[in-house]
Amino acid sequence: MARIAGVDLPPNKQIWVGLTYIHGIGPSRARDILSRTDVAETTKAKDLTEDEARRIRKLIQDEIRVEGDLRKEVAQNIRRLMEIGCYRGVRHRRGLPTRGQRTHTNARSRKGPRRMTVAGKKRPTK
Repeated sequence: MARIAGVDLPPNKQIWVGLTYIHGIGPSRARDILSRTDVAETTKAKDLTEDEARRIRKLIQDEIRVEGDLRKEVAQNIRRLMEIGCYRGVRHRRGLPTRGQRTHTNARSRKGPRRMTVAGKKRPTK
């Protein structure tokens, strides 16, 4: 089983699909990595030779920001937006969509479940 950047790649998938399991590597970047390291895209992850895995590991480690470093950088960028108080930072702070989507209806995944207004209900009289 190939382990690259702290992620176990699924053994029965082609290597270009397996590389997308690493945070920061999508399909096009995975194919680019494989072409630069001379590894066939259709090779299964379990069939990788140790030399091929080493070349892929070295390229990712030297040239691409992935996993923990990438997550840390994204979190710092969001924290910086919130500290300077820009519009996007305020939207992050309030837990609302940051890219201009409508919020009157929709945006439930970002806003969370609806809050029920219990005080407005009429109580039955005895």
